[in-house]
Amino acid sequence: MLGNVLPGAPLKLHSAAHTAVDRTQDSSLRHGSTKPLTIMAQAKIQAKMNEAPHGKFSRTLSMADRSGRLLESLDQLEIRVEALREAASAMEQERECILEMIQSIQNSQEIRNICPGEREELNLTANRLMGRTLSVEISVGTIRNSQQEEALRKATSIIDEIVKKLLDDMDGSRNQLMALHAACVTEAPPVPINQKFQVIVISCALEDQKNIKRRLETLLRNIENAEKNIKIMDHQKLEEPKANGSQ
Repeated sequence: MLGNVLPGAPLKLHSAAHTAVDRTQDSSLRHGSTKPLTIMAQAKIQAKMNEAPHGKFSRTLSMADRSGRLLESLDQLEIRVEALREAASAMEQERECILEMIQSIQNSQEIRNICPGEREELNLTANRLMGRTLSVEISVGTIRNSQQEEALRKATSIIDEIVKKLLDDMDGSRNQLMALHAACVTEAPPVPINQKFQVIVISCALEDQKNIKRRLETLLRNIENAEKNIKIMDHQKLEEPKANGSQ
């Protein structure tokens, strides 16, 4: 019978064998043999679990980088803000210095020794410069807590009380202001220190401490200039009778 098999018969037998194998695998899958699929699913889950920490770590690094760049920008801005405040404070001090110099010229003995016409012209110029200087408004605010606010109020009140008595008792007021100024310096002063005022100043904000010290220095300079002018005027009065007697 094999001799009668046509040439295409082996191909049919081979195809039938493969069909039998395929039917066997399909039958096994239908009867619950899913082990290969389970292994593949577990492998995918494990891969996802391995990828999750890596992805989170990458996002954390990215956020850290962004946060670092923003922090660096804020640090640079803080430097510029402090430079701005220092520049404004320097301009404020320059304004006070200019006003003080104008007043010193107006009250100087030299301007009294010139003729009335020139004196009037100089006073007009000084008043014009005074007005232009006063038109420049510079304000550097200070952030304070309640304790610092109260300390500044007390320090200002003490200075104001001395200034009120300045014209009546210039020598006594000067000594009191020197004792207050001694409380604001770090080096050992040559005059007694007002201990009560020192405690108050220490409780003030740092910028307020600088302003208090600067105000006291300005007042002491003004007193010194006023005393010089008084001595010059008094000296001239003493010389006038001599000049009249010689005539």
